[in-house]
Amino acid sequence: MTSIEDKIGTRGIWWFTEGMTADDAAAFAQRLEGLGYGALWLPETLGRDPFAHAAMLLERTESIVIATGIANIFHRHPGAMKQAQNTLAEQSGNRFLLGMGVSHAPIVAGVRKLDYSKPLTQMRDYLAGMAESAYMAVPPAEEPKTVLAALGPKMLELAASDADGAHPYWTTPEHTAIAKEALGPDKMLCVEQKVVLSSDPAEARASARQALAMYIGLPNYYKNWFRLGYTEDDLADGGSDRLIDGLVAWGTTEQIETRLQAHVDAGATHLAIQPLNPAGGGATPDPEGLEAFAPS
Repeated sequence: MTSIEDKIGTRGIWWFTEGMTADDAAAFAQRLEGLGYGALWLPETLGRDPFAHAAMLLERTESIVIATGIANIFHRHPGAMKQAQNTLAEQSGNRFLLGMGVSHAPIVAGVRKLDYSKPLTQMRDYLAGMAESAYMAVPPAEEPKTVLAALGPKMLELAASDADGAHPYWTTPEHTAIAKEALGPDKMLCVEQKVVLSSDPAEARASARQALAMYIGLPNYYKNWFRLGYTEDDLADGGSDRLIDGLVAWGTTEQIETRLQAHVDAGATHLAIQPLNPAGGGATPDPEGLEAFAPS
């Protein structure tokens, strides 16, 4: 039986499909499948339910894994999360990977009006709750796996001890090395990396800053950047060139491949590539980037 690690392969695509119709999202997943990508990573914010959307995409594809990057633990009971995970894994022939995390206080407490206190403790208890929850349908042929949105040392430690790996977002190869050391050799390390296929510094950095704008004020991210050596000054004016260049790979195909390889050399088992459009924005990734970084 092919493991989920083999199914997702070395490269996938991370993308918001919220700007696409359902049919367009299905066509997009099919396009990625044709290019040889092993996974399509979907976020959960304030748009579609990620599990209902994943079910549709899995039904309309044949081999690609649909992964959540990430499902918010505060939005559902641990038993319900386990039900969704097992249902999708069983229905798709083990083509679903659950990435879940604590999200961010502005969404959980600010928008949803839920308790965001002690997120690490809540995640630990949540994983225990999933493990203890009954599932009374036909089980998947293989036990489905879970990766955590882990950035800091304590969440990485939890990903190592109580989950199957980690899915870091907005990080650097230096962080990948830290995460790999924390996780150990046998855990999944699925690293998201944004890329801009442009050698024009102004164009590439403008696209990167546009993508960064809705994240730069979120404590979970900037605290991690501070741990990596960035400072308050790097957060000013939409992000310093140093921060932008550290977080987003841009340039020629060869220059971007060097960054991607740096993650692999640091211990990444899978790269969730996010090909930003050089001109910024857009409901779909840069088509040239999709072609350039496809594994086949």
